Amino acid sequence: MLTALTLVGCSSQKGKVCKQEQNASQQEQNAQKPLEAKPSTDKSSVNGQVTYLTTADFKQKVMDYEAHPQEWVFAGHRPVVIDFYATWCRPCKMMSPIVEQLAKQYAGKVDFYKVDIDQEPELASVFGIQSIPTFLFIPMKGKPTAQMGMMEKEEMEKVVKGIQQ
Repeated sequence: MLTALTLVGCSSQKGKVCKQEQNASQQEQNAQKPLEAKPSTDKSSVNGQVTYLTTADFKQKVMDYEAHPQEWVFAGHRPVVIDFYATWCRPCKMMSPIVEQLAKQYAGKVDFYKVDIDQEPELASVFGIQSIPTFLFIPMKGKPTAQMGMMEKEEMEKVVKGIQQ
């Protein structure tokens, strides 16, 4: 079952379809606990929490794309994993526990952030996010890589280990 789920995602190009899914499952979502957005602090990352990232936080903690529009200049102190998601996206909700587990496992070694594409459309646009979930893996040196769609925990952990080197 997990192998089939690795191809699941919501396309922002097909926003109408996902919005219809959103409307159809609104009552279900209201009954469920929503994805928690933690305040953006470095202590959250050290303590193994996934932190919600605003556009302003991104420019300060990850990369100021306005100051460096032509090149990648990483501003972080540790490797970073960014989960681009939406609260109405079922595959995003399914990935959330995996991201939270890995954040705890790599506490103080890798920073884990979430970006709600509906709340931070500028960031989604800058990175050309067209399908969610999309994960951005940022090493200390070198350029970030992106992975669209769901991933198994072992697959994601392998990528996280790779950005630590």
